[in-house]
Amino acid sequence: MGHREDLLEGAKRCLLEKGYARTTARDIVAASGTNLASIGYHYGSKEALLNLAFIKVTEEWGETLTRSGDEDAAEPEIPAAPLDQFRETWERVIGSYEQTRAVWQLQMEVISRIDSDPELQKALAGPQRAGRDGLAETMMGIDPETEPEKARVAGLFCQALLAGVMVQWLMDADSAPSAQDLTDGLKAVLEGRPPAPGAAR
Repeated sequence: MGHREDLLEGAKRCLLEKGYARTTARDIVAASGTNLASIGYHYGSKEALLNLAFIKVTEEWGETLTRSGDEDAAEPEIPAAPLDQFRETWERVIGSYEQTRAVWQLQMEVISRIDSDPELQKALAGPQRAGRDGLAETMMGIDPETEPEKARVAGLFCQALLAGVMVQWLMDADSAPSAQDLTDGLKAVLEGRPPAPGAAR
């Protein structure tokens, strides 16, 4: 790898080990085996490098959502029923919590900085929109190319749910929702409340 790639890999490691605010340019240089001048030459600023590194970390973490437990099977998979696909995706996400906790913490830190950091907000706007389509396809089986509007609104729902699940797991893992809890909750929302006695059917 060249200095550009080394810097990006070093910045990713620093983000996961120290977080966004605590990572210095010298930390990145030490982690990448490069020099301070390389940051400005290749990325313009430490902040631009960290923003890109955060996007890459998030993309790599997002691959855990799409990775099935039977990737190497010779036979093509039969599409799962929508609720089964929803539950199985959440099983992968929540099941990876202990290994990817640092990513969850990093995402919460970055979200807290967005309001006071216009450049960070600008850098993340596009990837966030693209991420919605990915969530709609992974969690709900909705193809963004054939059903763009349906994928958009489903992605908004999944993104809101994902952020809330992250907060609950980071705050109190003992009472945070399981994949089955989330699936049962979605069922309850879809079924709605029973009709009131005497209500017209």
